[in-house]
Amino acid sequence: QVHLVESGGGSVQAGGSLILSCDANRWLYCYGWFRQAPGKEREGVASHAGDGSTKYIDSVKGRFTISKDNAKNILYLKMNNLKPEDSAMYYCATNTISFRCDLTPDEYNYWGQGTQVTVSS
Repeated sequence: QVHLVESGGGSVQAGGSLILSCDANRWLYCYGWFRQAPGKEREGVASHAGDGSTKYIDSVKGRFTISKDNAKNILYLKMNNLKPEDSAMYYCATNTISFRCDLTPDEYNYWGQGTQVTVSS
């Protein structure tokens, strides 16, 4: 079993920054950050593979950075220049299914409870 706990969400004004953290009791190969806004489908935001490679959706490229602190066993999502459309529940996830580390939610089978990010204009 893998247990994931997110933290770091909050309310900020547009242009502000937040850093999300994900604590895991064990590390697998692929990790990702996902988000879901009310009335919308869950979407992949960024993924991190065991070889250090990363993927991002176009709307966050240049603003968000996914990283992993191997010493502390924590996955981060640094979010800069936040926009109101970034408002959502953010989830950390990992999987025992695929090594592709894509941004497809269906490929991930372990999820945290989520942390809320609200960006006001």
